[in-house]
Amino acid sequence: MDKRLILIVIMIFIFIALLSTYSNINENYCNSDEECIPAQCCHPTSCTNIRNKPNCSDIFCTQVCEGPIDCGAGSCKCVNNKCQVVPKL
Repeated sequence: MDKRLILIVIMIFIFIALLSTYSNINENYCNSDEECIPAQCCHPTSCTNIRNKPNCSDIFCTQVCEGPIDCGAGSCKCVNNKCQVVPKL
């Protein structure tokens, strides 16, 4: 194989790896509480940026209170520029 082709393939793999890492780092990034929402449709256990809002249109949840956000036990807030669950005191 041509050395240039090998170099191009390696550069593509590096670019894809960096892009993947960048998107994972930024999925919880926030500037305000309004940007943070529950990451799961039912009985959420974590928070995410609203850009990553899950599609809950065809999901049916039980009425059981589970998890740190259900039934007003907590909420999603922006803490140190990261969407996080904050328990209600």
